[in-house]
Amino acid sequence: MAATIHPTAIIEPGAELGPDVAVGAYAFVGAGVKLGAGTKLHHHASVEGNTELGAACEVFPYACLGGKTQDLKFKGGNPGVRIGERNVFREYTTVHAATFDGDFTRIGSDNVFLAATHVAHDCVLGNRIIMSNGAVLAGHVVVEDHVVIGGYGGVHQFCRLGAHGMLSACAKLVHDLPPYCIADGVPAEVRAINKVGLERHGFTPEQIDRVKQIYRILYRDGLNRTQALEKLAAHPAAATDEFRHLLAFAQAGTRGLAPGAR
Repeated sequence: MAATIHPTAIIEPGAELGPDVAVGAYAFVGAGVKLGAGTKLHHHASVEGNTELGAACEVFPYACLGGKTQDLKFKGGNPGVRIGERNVFREYTTVHAATFDGDFTRIGSDNVFLAATHVAHDCVLGNRIIMSNGAVLAGHVVVEDHVVIGGYGGVHQFCRLGAHGMLSACAKLVHDLPPYCIADGVPAEVRAINKVGLERHGFTPEQIDRVKQIYRILYRDGLNRTQALEKLAAHPAAATDEFRHLLAFAQAGTRGLAPGAR
């Protein structure tokens, strides 16, 4: 079916709308935008700039996707935003374009961004992430799959959040959050493994036991970070997915792993 466009909506020449797209009253679609099949913009939603949304996304009132970066290093060009399929952007959510020409802020698929969340320039987000109301990501943040960020949680530039991790409400993350872990506090400290989240995503008891071993070595054995990572690399389970993911995550970061709670 053809796109359904409210007569008060503004669709600039050059915008590309896939089949079954719906654009509500007073919504805005800029000239460089591509909307995938079945995507819906509610009234007063805005998508602008060099922005592409995949199929079946939903953008609620007053959300703004694709706006110019807030990074003062921006010198022009045509950076943009690339968004996958089946994402939900609730009211007043903002997603900003990358800073440098040819770069993109990237969001995967099946994510939910609740009201007033913010994804800054050059962030890279995976799949099945939930950002609760008021949560914000500064520039260049990386969020892996199945992460939950609680309401009003804040993440510093260049931090990374590992898969199946959780940042609690009102926490301030200034280091990397290791995969499988929960962090809380200002600044955030790792408190426990995300056992409930792991169970919900089908982790077996054996996998969860390996995650517990990782957590104990990192945060309960009294080792410094270098010693802990060496012990993990020499562990009999070092070849398993859980150990390999944690070790690769730790080696790739620039801000260091979040400390454990005292």
